[in-house]
Amino acid sequence: MKRSANSPHIVLPRSTTGLAKWHAAAPGVEALDRSMPIVDPHHHLFGTAADPVHYNLEDLHQDLGSGHQILATVYVEAYESGWRKTGPMSMRPVGEVDMIVDVSRSPLRMPYGQCQVGAGIVAHVDLTLGEGVTDVLDAQVAASKGRLRGVRHSAADDNGTLGSLIRTRPRAQLLLDTSFRRGFALLEPRNLVFDAWIYHTQLRELIDLADAFPNTLIVLDHIGGPLGACEWSIKRDEVRADWQTKVRELSSRPNISVKIGGMGMIMFGFRFEHGQTPPTAYELAREWQPYIETCLEAFGTDRCMFESNFPEDKQSCSYVELWNAFKLASRKLSADERRDLFYRTACQSYRLPDLVKLCDSIAL
Repeated sequence: MKRSANSPHIVLPRSTTGLAKWHAAAPGVEALDRSMPIVDPHHHLFGTAADPVHYNLEDLHQDLGSGHQILATVYVEAYESGWRKTGPMSMRPVGEVDMIVDVSRSPLRMPYGQCQVGAGIVAHVDLTLGEGVTDVLDAQVAASKGRLRGVRHSAADDNGTLGSLIRTRPRAQLLLDTSFRRGFALLEPRNLVFDAWIYHTQLRELIDLADAFPNTLIVLDHIGGPLGACEWSIKRDEVRADWQTKVRELSSRPNISVKIGGMGMIMFGFRFEHGQTPPTAYELAREWQPYIETCLEAFGTDRCMFESNFPEDKQSCSYVELWNAFKLASRKLSADERRDLFYRTACQSYRLPDLVKLCDSIAL
């Protein structure tokens, strides 16, 4: 791994080739509890094999086939992947919807059956367009062939080193912005979810947004982003206490659910990326357990879902060990509670009723 020239104490993510070599050094492991069906509600696809960092359908297929029974995924926008190169800027994200629909026309064949990639799609929309969002949403609904389930307009920002690495930084206090909220108001009539990607310092803004739009489902990505890298590394106990307080306050808003994952990202500060080999599921579960338990205690399993956040979390762990860690972390829960976490909450949040029936029939 290498350090950023602009921020020498930042360790940059490994390239796709570097990651492959790092993961190849780990001993082979088997998936635990293979009978548990899973709907992975958060992953990305971007780039080509010519790009230093990429994650295409073939990469995803390899990870999905690592042993767990992944029956479907929800695709979430990122990195302007597939955006149109011409035309109005507001409409360019429609190209990402075109891209994911095109590459996932047929389910992937897996050892256990089939996996429908992008059964639900969360697209990027610039909500600061206000009423102008209407045309964009209409175009994305049409492009999605019935699969659009939500939108994401990232608000994650930090005034320190981590924020300086964001290529396109959002407006300050984006979730409170008047024009953003005019665009946000158009989600409810279309029954669209809002995926919220923010850091722990912005959770009160999300509370305000949830109160202003109580009928719009908000899915909090990556447990709300409690930062632990760079300047935040010496404040981890303080950050965790502040995050816990705000998560509990968030949970009193019934229109908020949470994705449990993203903890493999470097910004979380667990430092697994520094190991000579990737961590085991037991190591992951031990470090992640306090955060998982806080979310479960606050929201309950019916408002929590496990996510892979691949390939970002691949910087810390393999796909098979990530899901193994979640299975270890949830082993004391009831069968129904675990089904919530591994597929039911995701299917309910993203309106995938047929998948619930399929997963239930397999889990029984």
